[in-house]
Amino acid sequence: MAITGIDSSSYYSDYYSNVSNVSKDALEKTLSGVNNTTSEEDLMKACKEFEAYFVEQIFKGMEKTIVKADDSDSDVSMYKEYFGEMQTQEYAKAAVEQGDGIGLANQLYQQMKRNYGL
Repeated sequence: MAITGIDSSSYYSDYYSNVSNVSKDALEKTLSGVNNTTSEEDLMKACKEFEAYFVEQIFKGMEKTIVKADDSDSDVSMYKEYFGEMQTQEYAKAAVEQGDGIGLANQLYQQMKRNYGL
């Protein structure tokens, strides 16, 4: 079932471009709002969000290197494009939440904790 009347590939790429920008802006706002009155829990949450965003960007870069087969079913391709972005975001969050992730959140947390005297 194809979306009629609009170019679906353009629609979804524009949508995810906007979502990515919103996500980046929200992250910047969270990190810039850190000060010496921020709780340690909120600081760690912000650091984990940053690490998840960073890991997501790594995953997206890796995904671009994969040679993709030509999908003859445009509906399947459209859904892969739509949900693939969400899947990448969830994989990045899971990678950070399980164990220490790549360790970036913890290092960032320790540095910011020292800088703000928390």
